Amino acid sequence: MNNTPRVTVWNEFRHERNNEAVAAIYPRGMHETIAAPLRAAGLEVATATLDEPEHGLTEARLEATDVLVWWGHRAHAEVSDAVAERVRRRVVDGGMGLLALHSSHFSKPFMGLMGTGCFLKYRVAGETERLWVVDPAHPVAAGISDAIELEREEMYGEPFDVPPPDELVFISWFKGGEVFRSGCAWRRGLGRVFYFRPGHETFPTYHDPRIQRVILNAVRWAAPPADLRPPVRGRREPLEPLG
Repeated sequence: MNNTPRVTVWNEFRHERNNEAVAAIYPRGMHETIAAPLRAAGLEVATATLDEPEHGLTEARLEATDVLVWWGHRAHAEVSDAVAERVRRRVVDGGMGLLALHSSHFSKPFMGLMGTGCFLKYRVAGETERLWVVDPAHPVAAGISDAIELEREEMYGEPFDVPPPDELVFISWFKGGEVFRSGCAWRRGLGRVFYFRPGHETFPTYHDPRIQRVILNAVRWAAPPADLRPPVRGRREPLEPLG
């Protein structure tokens, strides 16, 4: 496994510029708050935002990315179909990992990889969330105790309209009573996808060292191996005589 992956953190970067409360929590943008602990861990990290040309996700940028971390919420529809397909293809055919955070369940790349509507229940009430580790042996749970308790978060509730995850790492319980599959892993083609639920913009979730540790773990898990070789496809001559 590649433990020093090249990472791109993508963020809409809209709430932080239009909402004073969000700007006070993330003055440099959520992307920089998410990127900083990854850089501190020795990873090579770039950032990209929605309003850059091609949303900052050019062919060259994606070719230089082992894991793409995505945060989106209010502007999913503004992401061009061409760029979303470029990301999906890079995961499936190129082995790039995708870490979808919070409302990125409705992002075009994630939905394209899931093939479902990705619907859920939600409520913004600033209630307690307890993320239970249900697979303590999974690499994404490394260094995390039985549960992570967040004092204030947005609620997401089941049913979550995604394919059954290949691996389930976290299940959330909320003070209002709902539960949610909050840490889900899939393989898609050559790539790996991880969905991690916490991260509503009006709460300081990404400043929490435990959440930062999960994101770092997920990036390392999703990174392609250094010796990844695409499979040979198309017509082939037989290895043994057919006559």
